[in-house]
Formats: sequence, C-alpha cells, structure tokens
Amino acid sequence: MMLCPCRGKLKLLVVSLSFVILFTWLYLLVGNSENGRSLLLSACLVESTEARLLERDVLASRVREVEEENRQIRLQLSQSQGLAAQPVEGNYGNQQWVASADTGPEDAENTAEERANHSECSRSPTAEKCELIHVACVCAGHNASRDVVTLVKSILFHRRNPLHFHFITDTVANQILSTLFQSWMVPSVQVSFYDADELKSEVSWIPNKHYSGIYGLMKLTLTKALPSNLSKVIVLDTDITFATDIAELWAIFRKFTEKQVIGLVENQSDWYLGNLWKNHKPWPALGRGFNTGVILLYLERLRRIGWEQMWRLTAERELMSMLSTSLADQDIFNAFIKQNPVLVHQLPCFWNVQLSDHTRSEQCYTEVSDLKVIHWNSPKKLRVKNKHVEFFRNLYLTFLEYDGNLLRRELFGCPSQASSESTVLQHALEELDEDDQCYDFRRERIMVHRVHLYFLQYEYTPTDDGTDITLVAQLSMDRLQMLEAICKHWEGPISLALYMSDAEAQQFLRYAQASEVLKNRKNVGYHIVYKEGQFYPVNLVRNVALRNVNTPYVFLTDVDFLPMYGLYDYLRKSIVQLDMASTKKALVVPAFETLRYRLSFPKSKAELLSMLDMGTLYTFRYHVWTKGHAPTNYAKWRTATTPYKVEWEADFEPYVVVRRDCPEYDHRFVGFGWNKVSHIMELDAQEYDFIVLPNAFMIHMPHAPSFDISKFRSSPSYRYCLTTLKDEFHQDLSRKYGSAALKYLTAQRNI
Repeated sequence: MMLCPCRGKLKLLVVSLSFVILFTWLYLLVGNSENGRSLLLSACLVESTEARLLERDVLASRVREVEEENRQIRLQLSQSQGLAAQPVEGNYGNQQWVASADTGPEDAENTAEERANHSECSRSPTAEKCELIHVACVCAGHNASRDVVTLVKSILFHRRNPLHFHFITDTVANQILSTLFQSWMVPSVQVSFYDADELKSEVSWIPNKHYSGIYGLMKLTLTKALPSNLSKVIVLDTDITFATDIAELWAIFRKFTEKQVIGLVENQSDWYLGNLWKNHKPWPALGRGFNTGVILLYLERLRRIGWEQMWRLTAERELMSMLSTSLADQDIFNAFIKQNPVLVHQLPCFWNVQLSDHTRSEQCYTEVSDLKVIHWNSPKKLRVKNKHVEFFRNLYLTFLEYDGNLLRRELFGCPSQASSESTVLQHALEELDEDDQCYDFRRERIMVHRVHLYFLQYEYTPTDDGTDITLVAQLSMDRLQMLEAICKHWEGPISLALYMSDAEAQQFLRYAQASEVLKNRKNVGYHIVYKEGQFYPVNLVRNVALRNVNTPYVFLTDVDFLPMYGLYDYLRKSIVQLDMASTKKALVVPAFETLRYRLSFPKSKAELLSMLDMGTLYTFRYHVWTKGHAPTNYAKWRTATTPYKVEWEADFEPYVVVRRDCPEYDHRFVGFGWNKVSHIMELDAQEYDFIVLPNAFMIHMPHAPSFDISKFRSSPSYRYCLTTLKDEFHQDLSRKYGSAALKYLTAQRNI
C-alpha cells in the first residue's frame, strides 16, 4: 500500500517527460512563431549572416533549456523507481537482475535510469584496439580438456583483440592443450601453462566436497601462480560459453573503484540463503553471495593487500565450524567478501547466466541480446532443467561442432609475432609452385592439422616385463563400426587416430559414450586429427597414433582388420623369444580376408586353414594386389611351426610388430597408394629383418571402397602425381641411405 503514491507520482512524471519531448520536436519542426520560418530550414532560406547567427543562438539556448528539464525529470523518475524497487533489508545486491548494471567512478554524473539500462544503446566501456586480454582457466584431466575447447572457440569466434590464455593444468591437460594450440596456430593468441602440481600444497589442506576436487580450489592461488608482472586477468570455469566479445568484459576493469579488486556476478540460486532444504547450512555470504565461474581479478591490487594471507585466514576461521567446503573456492571467496564487501565490484547478471539446479537466472534476461555468458554450472550440464534450456543447448552446440579451422583468422591492424611453426609453414608454402600439376599433393604434405590427443578418458599401467605392445591404427567416420569388434579381439592398449571434422568428433563422442564395450575400455587412446584440405592425410594420421603410444612395442595395422583372439598375448611372448629388445626385427602377422559381412571367426590356425580351403577366407588381396603380401609366403606359413625370415620385395606392405622407435610414415603419400609400401621400404633400408610368425593371423572385413581409391582409379592426374611422388621418395631414400637404397629404384623399374 505504501507504494501506491509512488506509482501515481511515477505515472505523472512519465506523462510530463513525454509532453516535454513532444513540445521540443514541435518547436524544432514548426519553427520560430515570430518570423514563421522553420529553424531547421532557416539556413537555406535566410541570406543574412546575422539572421542565421541569431536563430542559431536561439535554437541552442532552447535546446539547453529542454535538456535541463529532461535531466531533472529523469532524476525524479529514477528516485521514484528507487523507492518502488528498494530491496528487502538484509539482501545484498540488486534483486532485479534484469536491471543490474556496472557502476564506477565515471558514472557519478549518470542517472540511475542510465545505469540500469543494459540494452545495446547503453554507454559501456570498450577495450582499446589491439589491447592484449588475459584469460586464465584451471583445467585438469581428459574431460575438462575437451570442455575448455568449446569455451575457447566461443571466445575466438567473437573476439577482436589479441588474447593470452593462462592454463593451470595437470600433466594430462598440459599434453592435450599444448599439442592442440601448437597445431591450431591461431594468430594473435598466446598460451602459457602452469603446473598445478606445484600449487596443490597451497590448497590441499582444505577439505572439499565439490566434484571438482582439489582443482576446484586452484583459483585461490592465481596471484602466486601467474606472473608477478600480470596486473589483471579474467578467470573462467571450463563450462562457460561466450555469446559476445570478451573485450566488453575486460573493459569493466576500468569501472572498478580504487578499492575494488574482484569483479563477480551475484549467485542466481538460493544456495547461500540457506533455505533449499531442512538444516541446510551454507558458508557465510553477502545476501545471495557470488558465483565464481566468471571472475575479474585485479592481481596487482590483490597482491598489494596481501590476498594470499587474507583468504587463508578466512578459510581457517570458517573451517573450524563448517569443516569442509561444498562449492570449492566459491565458498571461500564469499566468506572473504562478506568480511570485505568494499573490495567487490558486482558485475551485471548477464555476464554469468547460471544454469544450475534451483537457478533463478531467467529473471536476468528478457531478450537474446541480453545474454553475454552462459554458465553450465550444474553437474548435469546440458541435461539441467531450465525453461529455456533448448536455446542455451543450441548455442553451446553451435560452438561445440564449429569448425575450429575457421577461427585461424588474422586480426587486421593488430601486429602480432608469428609462432615459429607458422613461420616455417609460411616459408614452405611460398616455395611451392602453384603451377605445378601436383601442387595440391605437395601442399598437403606440409599442411598442419589441428590435433586433439586423448579425446576420451585414458588410463594405462605399464607392465613389469617391458614387453607390452600397443595396437596402432587410423580411421575415419565410415569405419567407426569396427571399434567394438577390435576391442573384443584385442585386450591390450590401443592407439587410434581418427580423421574427423569437429561435428563428426562429437558424433564419435556420443557413439563411444553409448557403447558398453567402448566406455568400459580405458586403455584405448583416441586422438582426433581434424579435417582440412581435399585429401585424406593417411600417413600423418598414422603418425599421430604412433607418436602417442606408451608401450615399448607397436603393432601397426589397419582398423578394418580383426586380429585373431589371443594375438596380444602371443605377440608379447614372441617379443621375448625373438629378442626384439636388442635386435632390429619386424614381426609379420599374415593377413587374410573375407568377402562376407557375417563371419564365424576362426579360433585357431587349423580352423582358419579349413576355411581357406573351403573358400570362406582368402589370402589378403590375392585377386587384386598379389605383390603386396606375396613375400609372406603363405604356402610356407601353412605348415610352419617356427618363425621364418623373408626378404623384402617391391610393393611389399605387410602388417608388422616393431619397436616404438621405428621410422615414421612418409607424409607425402596421401589418400590411396604407397602409404604403407614406402614405410616398409624404409624399414628395410634401416636393415630390419622381416620375421613371419607361424601362429598369428588377422582377417580383413569387407567394406565399401573408399573415396580416395575411387579418385585413384578415375583420375589420370592423381595417378601421375603418385608416380611423381614415388620417384621423389626413391631419390630422398638414396640421399638418406646411400648406395644401399639403389636396389629400391632398380626393383621399381623392373616392375
């Protein structure tokens, strides 16, 4: 009832404001009543200079009067609004999240209405052109490393400024993200890594119930972890998605008062009010408290006030009664702020729209344009219940599946120092002849593909005997159905490189998470090589899988082969028997094939020979490419009981077991043709002995022809370039290994 007079006064002021604005425009359009001419047209109609100056002075004077009247009315209007919207005593912060806005020293002359208006027309600070923006994240483990990529994509999509990412990581995340950014090569982006293990002692004494574990407390240590000359940083959780340019957030640092050191958005749930359930006792907080998913940290000022000692004292004091944190660092930040409210700068709610359980975030936005940052801060993530979750999910999926190669764009007008990798690549590209008929093949050889290692959870425990062996293969989306069968046939570690687009990688993720077989196998390393260019860089993809094995030996195969049951154990025994540790040997696993999609897989060599005689199985490619496996000598293998040595012959391409330090595959061979032949040739040049295993076998499963073999068969230009690349490979082999390599050139000419 007390608000009724205020509402009446509010209506009167609105009517008055409308009348004054209408009067002003009528005056300007109709003109001065004394001379009957429009002031807007007077400059065109009056020839006298003195008359023009007089009318200009009259107009300027009247405009100033109207502006002053408007300012007074807005002031009264804002005061009325302040009375009507006054928050309940004891609740800190603006309860009307829609109208939440930044305030700072330079806003002293602004009216409350101007400060509350957060539309696109509002005056907001902006970062300087080419100003370097610093962003920090704590990232640990395989899943967080995958999540942070979506955050980075959303930032890169909107950004117009150079960026410097600071990642506090464990060993796993460091390996994944350093490889990703090095291969991504985004201009005007710097990346630094800091070892989380060195910071654990700072927070390990704090009991934490939150699912983030010890890493959820790491943000407390940033003044110590980050460089001492870094004065400001935006700190983000990995489950954040940006819907605007991060420079807008960075610019809010300018609105801090001299005492403010931390910028935060108010918590958008009732957690800190303590009324979610009976006996709910949260940590102390100011009103609703603040969410730490998005933080502006003024590091220079924090160090000056002794932040490290202050948060420690706060934590020690509260832990005496609370015993542990429930929301990790957020509890300690809030307890600190309650004791020191003058140090916090409240950010508008749209800088951290929180999609947690029990959230009230829908009060924060009325239009899509209001949204700046989406925070998936529920353990349920995309499955959280929210009235507008479909919209938010689609926004997230846009960046999740967005082609990261498109984000390699220059910031024009902002000079940046190119990385050594991009400089080398640029020089290599400049040396290519664009008129060369095989230009596309040569360009593919030097192209750098984005690589995301260990896309899924990976765990490996080394064996004690030093004989462990990893199955190494590559595949694309059309071979995905082979994964479950391979995992059933091979119980040892596997390293797979998958050539996919960003969208296909997400399809693979959903497929793997839905498969009981795949999600229960933790010793399979999945490495994504992102698509780019017109060719399938098969040997580059193979090398990614080969480089990321953790065992002393590797079994180099293709994904459309199923190894015999028990092959893993048999190979480990063969490694010991044949003294692979101290000799250069390549153990050949004989390859067979079936033309049947449904096959009763042979459980022994005897059963395989029976199927071979019945025509259910064949020696691999006997009818189209006999030379590829002829040196294996299948006739001898049928009766062999001990390993036997075979000699290299032209076009020999067996599947072999070798030491991990074997030569890599040659990148120049892309698509179909000579990608394995060239590798076996180099093994022979390095004097590896080819030893055929008498009780091992693998079977090729049928599939539709690949796109690359179709191009090889239909394109004379493709075949010409493949022949050219073969000749160049022979020349390089001769330069590398001398006269011993001449036999390969001779053998090729005799074909």
